[in-house]
Parts: sequence; structure tokens; C-alpha cells
Amino acid sequence: MGKLDGRVVIVTGGARGQGEQEARLFVAEGAGVVIGDVLDEQGKALADELGQRARYTRLDVRGEDDWAAAVTLAREAFGKVDGLVNNAGVLRFNELVNTPLEEFQEVVQVNQTGVFLGIKAVAPHIADAGGGTIVNVSSYAGLTGMAYVGAYSATKHAVVGLTRVAALELARKRVRVNAICPGAIDTPMSNPGLLDPAGDPGRASRGLDKLYRKHVPLGRAGRAEEVARLALFLTAEEDSAYITGQPFVIDGGWLAGVSVL
Repeated sequence: MGKLDGRVVIVTGGARGQGEQEARLFVAEGAGVVIGDVLDEQGKALADELGQRARYTRLDVRGEDDWAAAVTLAREAFGKVDGLVNNAGVLRFNELVNTPLEEFQEVVQVNQTGVFLGIKAVAPHIADAGGGTIVNVSSYAGLTGMAYVGAYSATKHAVVGLTRVAALELARKRVRVNAICPGAIDTPMSNPGLLDPAGDPGRASRGLDKLYRKHVPLGRAGRAEEVARLALFLTAEEDSAYITGQPFVIDGGWLAGVSVL
């Protein structure tokens, strides 16, 4: 038996990176999964590969109509929805004083408003199903400062706050809400070299590891499948039934402090 047998989970940003690994793992553990993304070709291909327990829908997390369509698809395909992973996000590098307003607002709309709309759209249906889970993806940068990612850091701090408020408001409806705070994870978002079709993904990954070897006590970047396993832990009732309202750091020890050695 799988840890998620009988569960139905919507995963945003599910076409690649952490979301893809979450979708793969959740299906392997018995869940029905709705993969939401704006990368239609990749999302459809992943759903086709995963088979009957996966569906793809175009989901721009900034739009309420897209959220409503995702919930409808989940209910029509699998009969209910009782889980959500708010994984979709964007990252932009810039000094605060040089960040255009449009860029800041873009990051807020995806990373912060998208999480809010996901909770708003899906939580009532999770409650109607008898309870379930919401996992919001924040960041290491949502618990501390990080230069040159001010818009991103601000939104990820907001995600932790939304997680705590939602956990308080939804607890009596049997909906648990937690946050994942990844550090340096080797995905296309944090390592754009992986997206270059003419490039060497292995070289890109080695470059990221070299950079973070100086900062991360465990000496490497994290892997998307490691984040997916934490999402599974927080989604599986048998493993995390007494946990809600908490941010979970997965960063190889980065947030622990600075080593002088």
C-alpha cells in the first residue's frame, strides 16, 4: 500500500523541477494527481507518462478561473480533492533599488498571490472531503534575508505567514497547512543552465554544487526528489497527523549559521 492511497492532490508548477518530482512520487504512493502549470507541453507529457492517476491542466496561479478549473478537473477525474501543494514560483535577481515595479509585482503575483488563491480555492473542497493537507513552498529566503533576491524573499516570508494563518483558521475543518523552506536546490529555477538545450546539464549542476559548497555544511545543492519526500511526509496523514502551521527547512544546514573552518 502507498502512503497516499485514495488521496487526490493538486500540484502547481508540476511540469518540472520540484513539482515534477512531487507529482511522480505522489502517483507512485497511490494518489490521484492534478498537475497544474503553464508549461503545457511538458505538463501533458508528464501526465501521459504517469498514466490514469494523473491529469494535466493549464494553471496560471494568478488567475481565479484557472484555480476553479483545476478543482473541477480533480473532482471530475477522481471524485474529490483533499490535498494541495502550492509549489509554483518565480525567482528574479536584482538589487532592491534597481528592481522595476513591474518585476516586483510579477514575483508577488505568482509567489504570494498564487498561494493565497490556491488556499482560497481548494481549502473548502478539502474540508468537504473530510479534511486533508496543504503544503506551501516557501524558501530558505523566507526565514532570513538574502541579497539580490528582495522580491523573492519578501514573497517567501509572506508564504510562511499565510501558512500560519491558514493553519489556525482551517484546523477545526481538519485541514493541516505547513510550509517547506528549501535552500539551494538543483532545479531549472535556481540553475537556469539546465534549460539551455545546447548546454551540458551535468556541467550546470557541477557549477551550482561548486558555488554552494562554500555555503552549505553538507557540501552540495539539494535535489528536487529530496524536497518531494518532505512534501510527501507532510501530505501523508499517518506520518504527520499532529503537525500544522510549521515551516520545515530543507537546506543542507545552510540556515544553521556560518562555519569558520
